[in-house]
Amino acid sequence: QVQLVESGGGLVQPGGSLRLSCAASGFSLNDYAIGWFRQAPGKEREGVSYINSSADSTYYIDSVKGRFIISRSKDANTVYLQMNRLKPEDTAVYYCAASPTDLTNTWFDVVALYNFWGQGTQVTVSS
Repeated sequence: QVQLVESGGGLVQPGGSLRLSCAASGFSLNDYAIGWFRQAPGKEREGVSYINSSADSTYYIDSVKGRFIISRSKDANTVYLQMNRLKPEDTAVYYCAASPTDLTNTWFDVVALYNFWGQGTQVTVSS
């Protein structure tokens, strides 16, 4: 069974950090580009960050640049999103998604280009 599973979400105070993980079962993440998306209540899902299959290309939306870091471990078949200096506006459900095609920074946030999605993990930034 092909599955993506996110973990690592939770409640954190402003300025704190969390590390999200995206693990795969039933297939190898190493063959896929991975995007992290988030969706806040009442808002559309937005692409946050992206890493290509060979891990030599990454993208971030402006609001998280300098605070979030995406990485991947081929041995662990896992992709990570390190989130630092979190802000209340980062509160959302975070999803990882896998694309069989490496994407450019123009296209990495297009939901339809991703084949597999996780169930999401809640991140709440609040004091």
